[in-house]
Amino acid sequence: MSNKAIFYHAGCPVCVAAEDNVAKAIDPTRYDVEIVHLGNDKSRVSEAEAAGVKSVPALVLDGEPFHINFGASLADLK
Repeated sequence: MSNKAIFYHAGCPVCVAAEDNVAKAIDPTRYDVEIVHLGNDKSRVSEAEAAGVKSVPALVLDGEPFHINFGASLADLK
C-alpha cells in the first residue's frame, strides 16, 4: 500500500518546472501522487491551507508540507 502525496501548484512556470522535476520523480510504488492545480480548482485552496501550505508549488508528503520554490502565495489564489 502506498502513502499519499499531494502536489499543489498554480500553473505558473515555476510550478510547472517543479511538477516536471519533483512530483513526477516520486516513486509511484511508494506514493500515490495527486496533482492539484489550484488555479483551476480554487475549491481546494482551503484544503491546501489546512495541510500547512503557504505558497505553491508545494508537496504534501505524509501530511507534511514541503515548499519547493515560491511561485505564488495561497492568498493570491483566493
